[in-house]
Amino acid sequence: MANFTKKAIRDSFVKLLNERPLSQITVRDIVDDCGVNRNTFYYYYRDLPQLLETIVDEEAQRIIREHSTIDSIEDCLNAIISFALDNRKAVRHIYRSTNRENYEQHLWRTCEHVVTTYVDGILIGRTVTEQDRKLIIDYLKCVCFGLVIGWLEEGMKADIQSRFHRICELRQGDFENMIAQCEKQNEEFR
Repeated sequence: MANFTKKAIRDSFVKLLNERPLSQITVRDIVDDCGVNRNTFYYYYRDLPQLLETIVDEEAQRIIREHSTIDSIEDCLNAIISFALDNRKAVRHIYRSTNRENYEQHLWRTCEHVVTTYVDGILIGRTVTEQDRKLIIDYLKCVCFGLVIGWLEEGMKADIQSRFHRICELRQGDFENMIAQCEKQNEEFR
């Protein structure tokens, strides 16, 4: 029953976030929407910021859990933006709120996981130093994070998946060239 109640509270909050800005949502609105009393809300959550942090953290954990393998850099972006595409208004309201920093931290962590999963899969059997591996991960993580933040800043109006697909087309081979360059330099230093 506890998980059902917590899910009902979370679902009501996300529903309300899809309707209006965070600053216009109260605990009363949430409990009225999901049919629990205020004491029940406060049994599970200290306040609205904690509820929001829990939702963002759980969504980041879900993405990480569901993407134990990533086959392409485009899959990285698709995993990262899946919740945002399903809840555009809610994410826009979170991003425009005072809790933006919290959202960005979870987005950064999600980008890091997804990109690391992708890069580690690609590097199996390749001779790349740990330092170069980390640089490649940092580079791709910053690209994904930057694209998502730019998309959020622009009001999520552009088709981010098409834009990223086009970037991948234009940069095709760059990632393989980076790895080949790392391997070549490793051979030269042996």
